[in-house]
Amino acid sequence: MDQQALLEKTVKIPKSKKVEKKIIKQEGILKIIPIGGLEEVGRNLTVLEWVPKNGKEQIIVIDVGLGYPETENMLGVDYIIPNPEYLIQNKDKILAILITHGHYDHIGAIPYIIDKIGNPPIYTTPLTKGLIIKRQQDFPNSPKLEIHEIKKDEYKTLKIGPFLIDYFHVNHNIPDSVGFFIQTPVGNIMHTGDFKIDFTPFFDKPADLSRVVKLAHKGIDLLMIDSTNAPEQGHIISERKIMENLEEIFKKARGRIIASTFASLLERIQQLIYLAGLYGRKVVIDGHTMRINVEVAKRLGYLKYEKGIFIRPEDSFKIPPHRVLIICTGSQAEEGSALMRIANREHKYFRIINGDSVIFSSSVIPGNERIIQNLKDTLTKQGAKIYHYQMMDIHASGHAFADDIRLFINLTKPKYLMPVHGHYYMIKAVEEIGIDLGIDKERILIATNGQVVKMYPDRIELTNEKVPSNLVYVDGLGLGSVGDVVLRDRKALATEGMFVVIVTIDSQTGEIKTSPDIISRGFVYLRESKSLLNEVRELIKNIVRKNTQYLGEEAPIIQEEQIKYSLKEEISEFLYRKTGRRPVVLPVVIKV
Repeated sequence: MDQQALLEKTVKIPKSKKVEKKIIKQEGILKIIPIGGLEEVGRNLTVLEWVPKNGKEQIIVIDVGLGYPETENMLGVDYIIPNPEYLIQNKDKILAILITHGHYDHIGAIPYIIDKIGNPPIYTTPLTKGLIIKRQQDFPNSPKLEIHEIKKDEYKTLKIGPFLIDYFHVNHNIPDSVGFFIQTPVGNIMHTGDFKIDFTPFFDKPADLSRVVKLAHKGIDLLMIDSTNAPEQGHIISERKIMENLEEIFKKARGRIIASTFASLLERIQQLIYLAGLYGRKVVIDGHTMRINVEVAKRLGYLKYEKGIFIRPEDSFKIPPHRVLIICTGSQAEEGSALMRIANREHKYFRIINGDSVIFSSSVIPGNERIIQNLKDTLTKQGAKIYHYQMMDIHASGHAFADDIRLFINLTKPKYLMPVHGHYYMIKAVEEIGIDLGIDKERILIATNGQVVKMYPDRIELTNEKVPSNLVYVDGLGLGSVGDVVLRDRKALATEGMFVVIVTIDSQTGEIKTSPDIISRGFVYLRESKSLLNEVRELIKNIVRKNTQYLGEEAPIIQEEQIKYSLKEEISEFLYRKTGRRPVVLPVVIKV
């Protein structure tokens, strides 16, 4: 059955082309402010701010996600999150947070900023609620969250301040994903969240396109649509086809199966558990985040499995290898992930043995090609047979391809189109689709993070207004403890090394008491650089003399801060001339 036939079978078009809007129109402006999620994949956070002609501004927020370090310059950074400054300044105006689904790029920043923005109520589906609460347990000092469940099989309209909010089920690679239809006093917005269109999913229901069309008949002034896979032509492959191909691997495998995928890809985890039961295998779940996600999904009834199918890693050695399935993290060769520890022979329980089949059920994130290839080589040398998505269809993205986006736009017929959730070339691919469908280029809004988009009753326009949207870094020290200067120093330390100079000065005479101590780490080996060190010591003596005022018999004036500054600048320049490298120079001046 082709896509058109499936569409006609799935979507029931409402008889009436017009549905009365329930919301009361008011004079004012709606600001649409993406603080994260544009020209990137991750850090999703969008602000909708109602600014009435008379009255108080009111805000709802869509998603509060984190991102991961994308460059080698982000040394030591665990996560990056949207800048919460604008929300902190306006926290008294925030009515609610709407969450589309449970991936960390949509929920992961909640613990870092929720208390700073007034701990507003959160509206989301049951599984997403469970994942948010579970993650919140890692932050014991955070406030107790107020989370309201919305159930995708019990549609209800939410009235939050001046906003009327409906939601609709979409396919993604995690259950309980929804999009939102938001009626505002000046127009209607549909936000797809992360979505794909799968008419034949295996465990999920098809996206509720009938409801999408029903809501669209109220009129969509602005469609904010996922653009992540817009450059990919055609329709995305169905999860049912993925299931069939995975089953072929289970039929052929004579030893253990080690299946690696994203910790959040619960649809794939469910498929693997189902096949394990079908082919008599016991299941080990390995990887901290994956175990958490599986635990929450099991408790809430989102995973179907046979009693007794899950076993501990150590118990897998009590049964034959052909009856074992290990589902683990590490498909992107992440340092410290379960599969990487197995490959490096650092895992507490597992090593690759001849006959193992290793499945990479994920696409390669750009930039990870080399390390993933190295991982595959290592596993193959140890005796594993590798299966990956380029060999056969064993992975489907959670984001719509070009024809799926085209279909969604055709169903909703928006007046304005705003691509979100994607790098610039992905966003521009949606623009091309929109133009091809007859939408004027002027009605396709290509915004950037922090840019204020304004909706009026008769138009929507990009403005030159900006709110803070720069990256905020999170590392082990917490939120905002790392900035660009710190990262620059870390990079210098990693590439150029460190050069510490310790100078002890007699406060009565202004003379250096003992030969300056020098410590080098990652720059030069001191024992082999005696000539260089002697020159540095002479330079230090000259710098101290230049910055000390001698007053005859009186105690000299020692300009301590100026000495530190000069030591740092002049030694750095001297070392660069001598070695072509510029280490981080750390001067220590002690007066005794």
